[in-house]
Amino acid sequence: MSTNAHDAIKATVENNDIVLFMKGTPVFPQCGFSSVVARVLDHLQVDFESVNVLEDADIRQGIKDFSNWPTIPQLYVKGEFVGGCDIIKEMFETGELQTYLKDKGVLESA
Repeated sequence: MSTNAHDAIKATVENNDIVLFMKGTPVFPQCGFSSVVARVLDHLQVDFESVNVLEDADIRQGIKDFSNWPTIPQLYVKGEFVGGCDIIKEMFETGELQTYLKDKGVLESA
């Protein structure tokens, strides 16, 4: 991974409470897995930054190296890697994601 890609990823993760590295955008996702995670976050009405990895090959590979996770999408909360689509979907379905986001101070209690 290039130093520029690493620095850009690190800055994005550190400077945003919630970041979703995805294929496409929340409005126009370019893969079903990215769409699922973006919809979950939208459903929970949390503000999040998204990074379209399709716009930059260095970022696309770099995020995999950064997290040591082979797939996209990838969700970060308060600088911490949470997981990809399957993990986020399961956490949401069990209520664990809502609890996690509340504990991190990024989701208000209903």
